[in-house]
Amino acid sequence: MNGKRPYMDYPQYRAARRLVHECCNYDNGNCILLDNGEPCVCVQSISYSLICRWFITAVLPLDGKLEAALLHRADRKRCTECGGYFLPKSNRGKYCPDCAARVRRRKEADRQRKRYHLSTHLGYERSP
Repeated sequence: MNGKRPYMDYPQYRAARRLVHECCNYDNGNCILLDNGEPCVCVQSISYSLICRWFITAVLPLDGKLEAALLHRADRKRCTECGGYFLPKSNRGKYCPDCAARVRRRKEADRQRKRYHLSTHLGYERSP
């Protein structure tokens, strides 16, 4: 990161709090890494900014949308399907990974439906 810590809004904070429980160093509200014999509160669970380097590198990638929103604010794009932010793999990316699979299946079904219609009807439309 470039020195400035990203600040989270409340929904992002709530999502990060849910992710903190996935951290391998989290133990009943305490951080095992910061424990020197006395329990120490997990700093990431009480902060609105990204403080813990372990959380940023190991836990935050579990939620791609939150990671894109917090770490890649300049590089992220908005998904045309769901409106969420994502980090595109190329400059042509239009959809987040979740929506990309759904859109690909829908377009493939339309393409196959059109192909079937053209092959069975041979260009003749049924008159009423």
